Amino acid sequence: MSGLPLVRRAGAEAVGTYALVTAGCGAIVVNTDTGALGHVGVALTFGLVIMVMIASVGHISGAHFNPAVTVAFALARHHPWRDVPAYVIAQVAGAVSGAFTIRVLFADTGSLGATVPAGGAVRSLGLEVLLTAVLMFVITAVATDTRAVGQLAAVAIGATVALDALWGGPISGASMNPARSFGPALVSRTWDAHWVYWLGPMMGATVGAFTYGWLREPADAALPAEEESRREKFPATQRANER
Repeated sequence: MSGLPLVRRAGAEAVGTYALVTAGCGAIVVNTDTGALGHVGVALTFGLVIMVMIASVGHISGAHFNPAVTVAFALARHHPWRDVPAYVIAQVAGAVSGAFTIRVLFADTGSLGATVPAGGAVRSLGLEVLLTAVLMFVITAVATDTRAVGQLAAVAIGATVALDALWGGPISGASMNPARSFGPALVSRTWDAHWVYWLGPMMGATVGAFTYGWLREPADAALPAEEESRREKFPATQRANER
C-alpha cells in the first residue's frame, strides 16, 4: 500500500475532499434553499460522507482529506514530509472543484457553504481548535495504535465529524479543515475571518495528535514488536504512506 505512486495517493485525496465539499457544503446549500435537512441533517451529511470516503479510499491514500490532518501527522512523524505538498495541493484542488460543482448546480445560494464565524472570530478560533483537537485525537487513535479497532475507524471518525458539527456548527461552522473552508470561500468570494479556518484547525490537529501520542507512549515502549502488525491494520488515515 505504501508503495503506491504519490500521484495516485494524491488523486485519492482530491477525490475524497471533492466528495466532502460537494456533499457537506451541498447539504448546507440545499438546506438554505429548502429547509428540508435542518442542522442535524447537515451535520450527519458531513459525518456520513467522511465515513464512506474513508472506507472507499483509506487503503489508497490514508484518507486525510484535510491539510491540518496531513501536517499534524507529519509533525508527529506518522507521515513523510516529502508527501505533504502533494497531499495539501490535492486536497485544496478537490475542495475548490467541489465548490465549483455546487455553484454550477445552485448558483451562490448560502455562500456555497462557506464558513463564517457566528459568535465572533476569537470564539470561533477557540472552537475550531477544540473541535479539531478532538477529531485529530480520534484519528490518531484509530490510525496509529495497534490496540484500537481499526476496522471501525471510518465509523469512529465520521461520527466524530458529525458530533463536532452538531454542537459547534452554529457558532464557527465546525470546519476543522482548511481545504473545506477555502474551496467555498474562493468560489463565493466569502473571506470573513477566513484566517480562523486555517489557524484553528492547524493548531487543534497538532494538539490532538501529540496528546494521543503522549497517552500511548508507555504502551508503545513496552510493545515494540507491534510496529509491523500496526502497519497491517485498516489504514484509515495515513498508515499507507508512512514509508
